[in-house]
Amino acid sequence: MVTLHHFLRGAVILLSLLAAFATTAAARSMSMGSDDSGMSMIAGVDTADVPRVPPVAGFTEGEPIFFIHTEVSDPETGRVMIDMMGSPVPVVPSLAANGKDMLATVRAFTNGVQPEGPRGPLDFQPDVFDYPVGSDGYRPLRMLYPVTWSDSAMPRHLTSAAEVESAIATGELAAEQTGIVVNAPFF
Repeated sequence: MVTLHHFLRGAVILLSLLAAFATTAAARSMSMGSDDSGMSMIAGVDTADVPRVPPVAGFTEGEPIFFIHTEVSDPETGRVMIDMMGSPVPVVPSLAANGKDMLATVRAFTNGVQPEGPRGPLDFQPDVFDYPVGSDGYRPLRMLYPVTWSDSAMPRHLTSAAEVESAIATGELAAEQTGIVVNAPFF
């Protein structure tokens, strides 16, 4: 469950990223602001109709994280992500051609726990990732593995790749190999 502490930590990270973007933009002499009509502007260009990419909640190593979906290799998965987030997710089939050394893993739940707060793309608990930022295995490109609780399992909220792997090893969860790759950088 995402606590107030975790939510606030995520908000601080998001504000830090926004501040870094504004600083970088200013350093490049890109004036940000609005014109007299109140329209959002970057470098004098109206950005009111530019899509915004909202953050998505997930977990890695027992900790909540935020990430974005920037691209996906599969059109149907792209539609699910668009429906979930309300922002565009371009389909780039060549993402699936990346070698295993370029990929980490994301597990999306197809059934089980439906928390009060953030949910994953299939309306169950948020996704679980391996390799957080700063670890040797971190990659923004993620092979998607949908996981499904067995009928005999007691679904529970999992927050680490180790917990997911343990549930797979005991037969509580089944993982599907899809070949679908998502570009999902953390922030």
